Amino acid sequence: MDIIYPLAVPKGRPLRCEVCEAPAERVCTACTVTYYCGVVHQRADWSSIHEKICQLLIPLRTSMPFYNSEEERQHGLQQLQQRQKHLIEFCYTVAQKYLFEGKHEAAVPAALHSLRFRMNVHGLSSVELVPAYLLLAEASLGLGQIVQAEEYLSQAQWTVLKSTDCCYATHSLLHRNLGLLHIAKENYKEARYHLANDIYFASCAFGTEDIRTSGGYFHLAKIFYGLKKLDLADTLYTKVSEIWSKYLNDRYQMLSQARIQQIDLLGKRFETDTGLDEAQEAEAVQILTSIWNIRESTSNTAPQKTIFVLKTLVMLYYLMMNSSKGHAITSLSTSRELSYVTGRPTS
Repeated sequence: MDIIYPLAVPKGRPLRCEVCEAPAERVCTACTVTYYCGVVHQRADWSSIHEKICQLLIPLRTSMPFYNSEEERQHGLQQLQQRQKHLIEFCYTVAQKYLFEGKHEAAVPAALHSLRFRMNVHGLSSVELVPAYLLLAEASLGLGQIVQAEEYLSQAQWTVLKSTDCCYATHSLLHRNLGLLHIAKENYKEARYHLANDIYFASCAFGTEDIRTSGGYFHLAKIFYGLKKLDLADTLYTKVSEIWSKYLNDRYQMLSQARIQQIDLLGKRFETDTGLDEAQEAEAVQILTSIWNIRESTSNTAPQKTIFVLKTLVMLYYLMMNSSKGHAITSLSTSRELSYVTGRPTS
């Protein structure tokens, strides 16, 4: 049974729902340390993140064992903190991946877990909380909850303003999400201002040609495309495509060189990979697929740009070891290239 009986709960120990913090009525029977207000939130949390971290929560939410010395106690506390830091990054990456895949509802529980672990490790007013607030704001925007998104962004802004050591990368993320908020409110002038700041801070942190800067260019291009300023949009879409193409080609060349120079003593092939985490791979797929769709709609005027994006997508799927999609896009790219050379439309 996963129903909580009030008389069985120790006095003075309120149990709260993991998702909404309402009084809990159910408990996860697998870990027995996670509580919910009802079946809906229990299922939502399970499908989002809880299934992946269920057993990892047990040592974090149960009493620490008795230690024989101060040295052992300090070691135990360090291990506890390391587990929480691992879960901070894991939950953050999972939530990011959901957002790039358009699964905004699924991103909320994972982002909430990341936020709570950050609070436990860094405190309630640390700038380390800002990335989690921004995830929750973006998820709220995706769900059409603009007021809720504004609340999360206000918390993030206030935390950044109070901080004296906020890095460029965090400033970049904050302005990107403020830009997305104003896009949702159709206030495009403010959106352009914040996205320009996003690009500036990301460039300071990573460089102007880095894949982590490309997101700002991409969202700015979407604004110009929506405003029918197609030349500006085209320039920015081209820049984003070139940034990702260069990164993926450099990655491929590096892996190829490693295969030549190194010999695997066990006779195994070196694994193909992108050098990205799951969230970054999902972002790459989202950005390049979106640009491809735009290029497809204007392929009659600039077919070579469509081919360029297709080839970049092929490289991405190859490095992700997704051969089925890679082969499908390769075939499409080849047919587009033949059509461009011969002047005959593809069927």
